[in-house]
Amino acid sequence: MSLSVEEVAKIASLARLRLSSEQLARMTAELGAIVGYVEQLDELDTEGVEPMAHAGDLVNVFREDVLQDSLPRDEALANAPKRDDQSYLVPPVL
Repeated sequence: MSLSVEEVAKIASLARLRLSSEQLARMTAELGAIVGYVEQLDELDTEGVEPMAHAGDLVNVFREDVLQDSLPRDEALANAPKRDDQSYLVPPVL
């Protein structure tokens, strides 16, 4: 399966990335190569292999909750595509 330029443009739009036509062409080729590598996994014989979330036996180590100062509101909202004086503005879901 290969990705079209239009599909990559849609993915970029969803990620809120603005790509030039040159960047779009390069990303199309790079994402196509990645998809090709992932498709190779379909060829693996996984019969008898137990499903797992990750290959290592890692365990999450959580820290204690500690009260600390957060970002100033203006700094936290600086990169929001839409906002008012104190909140992110998002489209309604329902």
